[in-house]
Amino acid sequence: MKKQPFGALSAGAVELYTLTCASGLELLATNYGATIVSLHVPDKRGDTDDVVLGFDKLQKYLDNKSYLGGIIGRYGNRIAGARFTLDQVEYSLAANDGRNSLHGGNKGFDKVIWQAESFGNSQGVGLMFTYTSPDGEEGYPGRLRVNVTYTLTNQDELIFDYEATTDKATPVNLTQHSYFNLAGEGRGEILGHELTLNADDFTAVDATLIPTGEIRAVENTPLDFTKPCQIGARINQNDEQLLLARGYDHNFVIRRTGPGLELAARVREPGTGRVLEVYTTEPAVQFYSGNFLDGTLTGKRGVNYQRRSGFCLETQHFPDSPNHPDFPSTILRPGQVYRSQTICKFSVET
Repeated sequence: MKKQPFGALSAGAVELYTLTCASGLELLATNYGATIVSLHVPDKRGDTDDVVLGFDKLQKYLDNKSYLGGIIGRYGNRIAGARFTLDQVEYSLAANDGRNSLHGGNKGFDKVIWQAESFGNSQGVGLMFTYTSPDGEEGYPGRLRVNVTYTLTNQDELIFDYEATTDKATPVNLTQHSYFNLAGEGRGEILGHELTLNADDFTAVDATLIPTGEIRAVENTPLDFTKPCQIGARINQNDEQLLLARGYDHNFVIRRTGPGLELAARVREPGTGRVLEVYTTEPAVQFYSGNFLDGTLTGKRGVNYQRRSGFCLETQHFPDSPNHPDFPSTILRPGQVYRSQTICKFSVET
């Protein structure tokens, strides 16, 4: 592990950390937003390449509105009308996505400086990020203390462990928002990637991408990835849900066999043979096909990120759960501990 300056803000120093493991994976992350800047992964020829979208300058992350690589909180995804009621009290949030609140508001967890501490153990190397969100930040109740740990293992895994406690009841839905391109960052569209989702259902959305409350079967729809299918094979079909989201931007309900880690998704890039498997304790995963990238973001190799040049697999609870009592609860109360784990496992297929 090595550390180097990445910039300075009035709130404190920003550092860039480099982690490497015996298998060849290399992770660069910064304490600004607990953001993953790059992730180098070998391909079937043994050549390594960066497989996440990102920037080489801090200022670009300050200006970034696409959440590239950051930790999302307090609430990942959308909350309808930028408000919710909890214990008979209504709370108002920042409306930063039309009339809705998205990814924590105007200054979510991807826009703050975290405390960072590196570590090494028999499993690999890692970083523990810590942030305390004050009561009322972005409209959310309670003083929330959050620990997020990134562990890079010698088994070609990147493990995300989340933990949080609060002194008042509050919604919590943490996730990691890296955009992947297994062909390599800046190397074109991700439409040829083959995706499998371990999900028979998804939460249907309205015109503002808020769940309607209906949990709909993927069968006989272009959202059926229960068997491997190229991301681009059906993305432009004349389907209501695809038209509303301009592609895929949907919450898929993971098919679970019990508590603990469950396979959520598998992605293979045929050209490089790189495979990404995502395991999680969360009940759902948001698959986003980079529909709102528009060429205005310039990445680390000076390439402008065009539409659908990266995909996200955001493990999570359901969007807008505070306004849907029948969805799995996201409310954390004093005395409870929020815990979640997601594992990204990399391999190659020839």
